[in-house]
Amino acid sequence: MTRGGKPASALRPTGWPHSLLGRTLLVLLLGVLASNLIGAALYSGDRLDVLMRGRGRQIAEQVVAAAAALQAAEPEERRRLVRAMRQPGLRLLWSEQPSVAATGQSREERMLREAFLVEIDVPPLRLRLSLSAHPPASENEGDAPSPLPLHNFPRHPPPPGPPPPMGAPKVRLLNGSLLLDDGSWLNFTAPVAGFPPFWATPYFLVMLASTAVILAVSIWAVRRAVQPFAMFAEAAERLGRDVDAPPLPDTGPTEVRRAATAFNEMQQRLRTFIRDRTQMLAAISHDLRTPLTRLRLRAEMIEDDEEQRKTIADLDEMRAMIDAALAFARDEAAVEKTAVLDLAVLLQTACELAADAGAPATYHGPLHATCVGRPLALRRAFGNLLDNALHYGGQARVGLTGGIHRLIVTVDDDGPGIPAEELERVFEPFRRLEASRSRETGGTGLGLTLVRAAIAAHGGTIRLRNRPEGGLRAVVVLPAAAAGAGNESASATVSLANSLATR
Repeated sequence: MTRGGKPASALRPTGWPHSLLGRTLLVLLLGVLASNLIGAALYSGDRLDVLMRGRGRQIAEQVVAAAAALQAAEPEERRRLVRAMRQPGLRLLWSEQPSVAATGQSREERMLREAFLVEIDVPPLRLRLSLSAHPPASENEGDAPSPLPLHNFPRHPPPPGPPPPMGAPKVRLLNGSLLLDDGSWLNFTAPVAGFPPFWATPYFLVMLASTAVILAVSIWAVRRAVQPFAMFAEAAERLGRDVDAPPLPDTGPTEVRRAATAFNEMQQRLRTFIRDRTQMLAAISHDLRTPLTRLRLRAEMIEDDEEQRKTIADLDEMRAMIDAALAFARDEAAVEKTAVLDLAVLLQTACELAADAGAPATYHGPLHATCVGRPLALRRAFGNLLDNALHYGGQARVGLTGGIHRLIVTVDDDGPGIPAEELERVFEPFRRLEASRSRETGGTGLGLTLVRAAIAAHGGTIRLRNRPEGGLRAVVVLPAAAAGAGNESASATVSLANSLATR
């Protein structure tokens, strides 16, 4: 099928899996990863905001309380009061100049400033507050030291100890300056926790591990869910080769059991249909032989020699057609057991027999090519192709190529070929290109039908095409390990039965 002048396969996204299992797993993988990543991003951002804003409000409450106490005290009492209000986690200094000139632009500094705005009852335009967050001097020696006497915040690291756990917060110092009503400044320094991103915490590893477990369980479940599809595909292919193939087991989920039961019932109906039609054709053929015999006896008594010859020829053609149809319907080769055979030797033998009879038939290919099949059915099929090439093309050239998975047989002739619109129709029962119904020119019209049925019974295909240099080429593709252990294809038998029933 094409769409917009391009093959449908060309419109398939590159890299998109072809199997249902691959597509389901890909969609599942992308969905789980996208869900977890979006959740992790939202959680990481909210976690940082909540922790930073909470710490900011705590510092703001302490600084605002200290600022209110300083503004209520006399100037000469303020230095003593500041020393008295010092506490672990907060250092205060009252001075005429600010220790921090301006607020930084980092995300942490913006969140801390918003926390101060919530605690200080001053319009934002009148608030003079400067904040600056940076690592301690012991971690970043290039930074200027804090202007406050932070004897409780050591400049040098403590004695070596066990390393902090993965994802533990890193301490940062928050320096700030708040303008009082009289124009003096309250400078303060407090430690704040700088939290690492979410993917640097052990929780991210836990999320990855849980995602891997979920995907592993999902892959196992999806593989179990799509197994029935492969089972039905194999059963359908087996049914095309052997209508008497074993039925499907009706186990598994309810839907699978129902589908298996329906498939088995369909197979049973096909088997009954083919058997009934075969018996009907056999009865018709048997019943027709008696009147044909009587007609031949009467034809022998015709005095006109020319009329007698034509009548007997017509009767012989009718008998040949009935015998061929009956042989096909009864499927005489179905009782033949499958065996390992050498396809190359089979083709060489067919060509040698034709050459011994004076026909120009040659073989080109390997000396040996092993496959599994029914020797008699394959010998008849390739014999028909060889006879057609010799009859219509004057000579036959047989070639064999292939590898591990398939074998390709070609039969070439130098005849006039077949019109393009007839290349597929010639496989229909009783289809002959000649207008004449004479066996000497057109045969019975069942030869290629028998060939296609035999090849299909081995899981293969046959195609005809006209060669550019002239002549016809028949291309037969067989599995290298063809297991054609069944009847001829059910479709071919049903088609012939319907055709004969309407004639």
